[in-house]
Amino acid sequence: MAALRRHLLPFLFVLYLVAYLDRVNVSFAAAGVSQSLGLTSASYGVAAGIFFVGYVLFEVPSNLILQRLGARRWIGRILLSWGVVAVLMAFMTSAAQFNLLRLLLGVAEAGFFPGIILYLSQWVPEQQRVRTLAGFLLALPVAGLLGGPISAALLSLHQVLGLEGWRWLFLLEGLPAILLAFAVWRWLPNHPGEARWLPAEEAAALERVLLCERRQRQEGGGQVHGLKAMLRDPRLALLCLLYMGMSTGFYGFSFWIPRFVADALAPAESLRCW
Repeated sequence: MAALRRHLLPFLFVLYLVAYLDRVNVSFAAAGVSQSLGLTSASYGVAAGIFFVGYVLFEVPSNLILQRLGARRWIGRILLSWGVVAVLMAFMTSAAQFNLLRLLLGVAEAGFFPGIILYLSQWVPEQQRVRTLAGFLLALPVAGLLGGPISAALLSLHQVLGLEGWRWLFLLEGLPAILLAFAVWRWLPNHPGEARWLPAEEAAALERVLLCERRQRQEGGGQVHGLKAMLRDPRLALLCLLYMGMSTGFYGFSFWIPRFVADALAPAESLRCW
């Protein structure tokens, strides 16, 4: 497990960091995008939120395909497609294009986070899983910490080569996802047996443990594990409500706070000009 945390977890950490930045960078670009495209607060809110329509619709199909094609191919495809869409946002010229690209960004990124969780479950035994997932999820607060300074630095490139700062923001934060897609195709092993950095004996032992756990779950002591049984479980509804409330507050804050700060500072900036 120590080798896995050294070699695999940092790479997945970086992938999630880039995913988070490309999802919420619209909040830092909001003022510039709204001015350039003539957006109202309502139209900006629609464009920011429409991301999740595509994300929800393609989440489950994306993970089913991941199981069939393997993590290396499908996670690489997710990174490549969302990176391309993020870069295209640097060249949008209308509100309609903004809505379409945000929708496509959600479609492209769908399945990434649960796909990574599924991927880790194929590597990490149950007793070690919570600790490993906690390490992976540290990417979220780190992204929040780094996202502001990075986005502010990119916005400061305003009018370099004739491009507005928000266009540089989308362009330069989208390119890492494209580059990382090729890194995934080259280096991300589908299972322990493919990992060059894991000794063959350790890989074989790990796969035996994971296989034993899968067999135990399939036997399951007579319990039924399926879609219908899952949907009838009241715990699922409770968890959905909890997560919806958490996500509503989190993304509401993330999408709007930079704009609120910019509006609050605007009068002070205008007075300073006098």
